[in-house]
Amino acid sequence: MSVAATRRLTTAQALVRFLAAQYTERDGVRHRLIAGTWGIFGHGNVAGLGQALVEYREAMPYHQGRNEQAMVHAAVGHARQLDRLSAQAVTTSIGPGATNLVTGAALATINRLPVLLLPGDYFASHTADPLLQQLEHPVEADVSVNDALRPVSRYFDRINRPEALLASALKAMRVLTDPAETGAVTLALPQDVQAEAYDWPEEFFADRIWRVRRPAPDPAELADAVQLIRSAARPLIVAGGGVHHSEAEGALKTLVDATGIPVASTQAGKGALRHDHPADLGGIGHTGTAVSDELARTADLVIGVGTRYSDFTTASGTLFQHPDVRFLNLNITAFDAHKLAAGTLVCDARAGLTALAEALPGHRVDAAYETEYRAGKARWEETVEAVFRADDDGAVPTQTQVLGALDAVVGDEDVVINAAGSLPGDLHKLWRARSPRQYHLEYGYSCMGYEIPAALGVQQAAPGTPVWALVGDGTYLMNPTEIVTAVQENLPVKLVLVQNHGYASIGGLSESVGAERFGTDYRHRVADGSFTGAPLPVDLAANAASLGMDVLRARTVRELREALVTARASTRPTCVYVETAPPSAALPAEAWWDVPVAEVSAREAATGARKAYERAVADRRHHL
Repeated sequence: MSVAATRRLTTAQALVRFLAAQYTERDGVRHRLIAGTWGIFGHGNVAGLGQALVEYREAMPYHQGRNEQAMVHAAVGHARQLDRLSAQAVTTSIGPGATNLVTGAALATINRLPVLLLPGDYFASHTADPLLQQLEHPVEADVSVNDALRPVSRYFDRINRPEALLASALKAMRVLTDPAETGAVTLALPQDVQAEAYDWPEEFFADRIWRVRRPAPDPAELADAVQLIRSAARPLIVAGGGVHHSEAEGALKTLVDATGIPVASTQAGKGALRHDHPADLGGIGHTGTAVSDELARTADLVIGVGTRYSDFTTASGTLFQHPDVRFLNLNITAFDAHKLAAGTLVCDARAGLTALAEALPGHRVDAAYETEYRAGKARWEETVEAVFRADDDGAVPTQTQVLGALDAVVGDEDVVINAAGSLPGDLHKLWRARSPRQYHLEYGYSCMGYEIPAALGVQQAAPGTPVWALVGDGTYLMNPTEIVTAVQENLPVKLVLVQNHGYASIGGLSESVGAERFGTDYRHRVADGSFTGAPLPVDLAANAASLGMDVLRARTVRELREALVTARASTRPTCVYVETAPPSAALPAEAWWDVPVAEVSAREAATGARKAYERAVADRRHHL
């Protein structure tokens, strides 16, 4: 009887070797599953994974991060750019290094994007107990701070014995590659187990291919969906991020070209159709376009494709107002497909859209409906042109004129990244997406500090592609550290740093809900305790330069255009810094968003806001 071949390695060495041999495959195209590992080393991982990454550095690329949360954001940006077919791992020490992963993990899981987290943990043997940075629980000795990652992970395990990795590593890869389950996956690694040797079966290190499925629609569900569409007079497609994840943009265009059904997009779905397609109406919901929201209010059938229907999309349940509105949801997950009491097509987005197009030969919406939405689209395009245009090239630009200047510079292949503040609203309304990957908004978690590290991950995934991170001053001050990483790895990301002296988005929201913009400005504190004095003497451009970026200061519209052209051509990390003029009220929200207002108050601003709130909330519907 032959003896099975084994290889004696530490647990950390075995994990790195295993990860280097994992691949995904969809439609016959193969990708490396774990394309690289981000890391910051401390006593929880330096002697285990740190040593393993040195030992196998030719097999597993390593990227040195500066902030643990930012490393997760970079990995998420990488995964999104590659349609979830490739991911990256992130390793940290125990204690604060591990808990800093929680925000990034929540972002990944909410957005259904794969990332593998490898935090260090306490000694499984408890021989050093308590050790530095260990949280002692008085009644549960097996609890560590890493347990904070359980609710934000799609799979979690603590590897307390080397042999436990054999089963757990395979389970982790299954979740990472399952389009219906993917998100953050956490393997907590006790530091003594990382360094412990074991005789690993050779089969553990063999190349393994994880095929990413495209489940087809159930025939009965498909027949019901076709009947719903044929009976609708005013159908509207809501394209979500699932269209991009499935690479279903071409299938969507085929269906729309054949049927004339218009398309509005969520933040994650924008770019599902090119902006100049006659049926593309732009963003929908609280930050949507006038034409999208007008049609949504009168749609008798809403066809959600790959969307989870956040409150921004539904205007907190007030947007879809047709008395007999029905919903049809095409989604890879039954969890999302059943929202809003919808008819369901639980399947891959490309497979489902293709099946619908084939099952609807000759079907087309009424010509009058097409004429209506095309006229609305033309009116909105006039609005976009007006707010992008600058009549005086020597003037200080507004924020929308900054976007207009960038719009004139980017090519079809460029990627524009944003996540939080006032920019997402302007971008969702105004940006003219030229390709499926150009518009990269993280709005599932709307996490300040995402943009710069995500730009690094996108740049790694798409070398040679111009990648732009659009960042306000509030976001920049939270997480600029990965600029150093961009410089170290020679990633020529372009940072557009917009200085407007505070939290513009939350400032406006604060005013609308009766909180009087309190605590939203970056200004000196004055005698009454408010922050309404002169702007702080903070030079963010100088800070970016001190971290190694080339910096171009733009004071006028003309200088801004010139700086953007220069930045796009640069082969180094480059920052375009611009201070904007106060925003105008030209682009109010086209739909409501529910942020509860104080029911009682002694201040007039709050009592007035409460009356407006009660009028708006009366329009909420429960779609049953």
